[in-house]
Amino acid sequence: MSDAIHPTALVDPRARLGARVSVGAYSVVGAETMLGDDVELGHHVILEGRVEVADRARIGHGCVLGGAPQDLKFKPETVSGVRVGVGTVLREYVTVHRATTPERWTEIGRDCLVMGLAHVAHDCRLGDGVIVINYAGITGHCQIGDRVTVGGLTGMVPFTRVGTGAYIGGMAKVNADVPPYMMVEGQPATVRGVNVVGLRRCGIPAADRTALREAYRLLYRSGLAPKRAVERIREEVPACGPVLELIDFIGGAIRHGICGPPRGGIDEPVADAEGVAD
Repeated sequence: MSDAIHPTALVDPRARLGARVSVGAYSVVGAETMLGDDVELGHHVILEGRVEVADRARIGHGCVLGGAPQDLKFKPETVSGVRVGVGTVLREYVTVHRATTPERWTEIGRDCLVMGLAHVAHDCRLGDGVIVINYAGITGHCQIGDRVTVGGLTGMVPFTRVGTGAYIGGMAKVNADVPPYMMVEGQPATVRGVNVVGLRRCGIPAADRTALREAYRLLYRSGLAPKRAVERIREEVPACGPVLELIDFIGGAIRHGICGPPRGGIDEPVADAEGVAD
């Protein structure tokens, strides 16, 4: 046994471990586990069933990956699993449950950060660069786009979709789809503005940021119904990539619809997160 595997760890001999893997004290690595190169498991980690952890990922103390879904319809004999992407970090006591459908996966993308005591439920898909802050609960079948931030203590209903680059404030109650590049907060969560700082950080050009803010004004400050607002966006706003992504996302919001504006509307100027009004 490698010196990097603590003598109290239980590693099934059928598990496949890459180079330079470290396993902490009292951790349990099941037979169907695949660990990439330079993976680090903390103490008291449990990997059960099909679990694939890609290169350079770090799994914090007390995490449980691959556990049975908290779904009364789930059949224990279902063969499914959990995948964690390259460079992703799961902090202490994160739980990630396997999928409910045979041969499917609960997936967390590359370079994500899931903070302590957060939960990712069965059949979820988290994109790349996602940040999930402490105690957030992502329920079953949710789809989280790239570079999304989910605030601490946030909860969302099953089958929620969150678009690329969205920002969800802490303690939000998300019961509708969150459009890409928007900032939401509240109970229920409502759209408060465009995530301009996030757009800048991921290199979206200034012209595209301006177009997205124009689309936001039509969608959330004009008083128009979403369908009519989208028609106006198509007519009046430059058809850049982020705007087209926003339109496509709204068209796919069939189950829950999209988060609306705060009750009573927004009467303050639209500003980015650095406080610069447009």
